[in-house]
Amino acid sequence: MKITEHIANANGKTLFSFELLPPVKGQSIQQIYNAIDPLMEFKPPFIDVTYHREDYIYKQHPNGLLEKVTYRKRPGTVAICAAIINRYKVDAVPHLICGGFTREETENALIDLQFLGIDNVLVLRGDARKTDPAFIPTPGGHAYACDLLEQVMGLNQGRYLHEDHDANRTDFCIGVAAYPEKHFEAPNMETDFRYLKKKVDMGANFIVTQMFFDNQKYFSFVDQCRQHGINIPIIPGLKPITSSKQLINLPKIFHIDIPLELSEAVAACKSEADVKETGIEWMIAQCKELVKFGAPVLHFYTMGNPEPTKRIAQAVF
Repeated sequence: MKITEHIANANGKTLFSFELLPPVKGQSIQQIYNAIDPLMEFKPPFIDVTYHREDYIYKQHPNGLLEKVTYRKRPGTVAICAAIINRYKVDAVPHLICGGFTREETENALIDLQFLGIDNVLVLRGDARKTDPAFIPTPGGHAYACDLLEQVMGLNQGRYLHEDHDANRTDFCIGVAAYPEKHFEAPNMETDFRYLKKKVDMGANFIVTQMFFDNQKYFSFVDQCRQHGINIPIIPGLKPITSSKQLINLPKIFHIDIPLELSEAVAACKSEADVKETGIEWMIAQCKELVKFGAPVLHFYTMGNPEPTKRIAQAVF
């Protein structure tokens, strides 16, 4: 079922969902089940499966020379989505990214997803590799999320890369990302809204936001989206603070602001256990306010650790 259908069928009730980080290569499928099982009591209608682009390692040869080679740290999303659907009978939402994939590889992945009966995808540009100063497109791939969105929409309209005859149309419900505090590469918020509106006009069906810790920024973002003619569902992305180092790491990595009240509360904690409790309590209060506001879904970035999200969901749902 499509995300938009899940939201419509909820009749205004806020749904629960979460994002799954695939385990590193070499670990078993049980690692995924361990991350999902504790959260199934909250009846998520869908589970996102994230993905990260390839990275570089340096392989040393017997002659002492180093060879720069690419590698993928985690298994692909198609197999993981199939496993989730088979075991839990819920919809899996794979992330599609630009980096690391050619147009042909993207089309092949979409064909496989359609074959498995997967109805939803989340279209993203993806991050730069750790060793790159900025995002570098893969040769033969896409540079921007809009380009990737256009390819998915093309398949929805029966346009394949190398077909010169009418082909079967896919029917993906397409999500895109948005940033209540502005994408760090956008020169200003107005430009961000223009690009988001472009994605909606191209055919995007729902929006998932970057994490935030100040609900007023989400409320303002939703209001401004509506003023810009962006009327599709806007799903808030959420993650509790669970360690003191996140006061530095989260703003640095995700370019978000942590409210003074929260940062001071974390700084006053006497232990990491206290930090975790403070972060969970803050997120519970956030979630209750978001439910009251009428957020269509509370979507949690679990990072493979379900325990904090479970405690929050127990207090909210």
